[in-house]
Amino acid sequence: MEKNDAPPRPRLRILFGHAIPLGPGKAELLELIAETGSISAAARRMNMSYRRAWLLVDTMNQCFRSPLVETATGGKGGGGARITDHGLTILNRYREMERKADAACAADMAAIIAELVDSPPDNPH
Repeated sequence: MEKNDAPPRPRLRILFGHAIPLGPGKAELLELIAETGSISAAARRMNMSYRRAWLLVDTMNQCFRSPLVETATGGKGGGGARITDHGLTILNRYREMERKADAACAADMAAIIAELVDSPPDNPH
């Protein structure tokens, strides 16, 4: 493994029918919306289109009983977005699930990492 690469780790996604209400990318998007107050600013920070970010937010909001993100219409005063209290609770629970999963898998991950080559392939399939 090259020194600048993050170590391999499991990634947790919550599956709900054909939807993914929450996973690593959506959790990062929620954190960035909370930080920036904007879906478009969060999308830019993730090198993602606004439309893609908006669709991810829409999926999250449709999957949960109450919205994780609230938006305000743009215009002269500007728009914006904020993570709701419910969204913050869900995000915190998800991050705790990640910590627990990492801890539970630590020994198996160490064994798998020991068998990996020194650096990942340039063009994986």
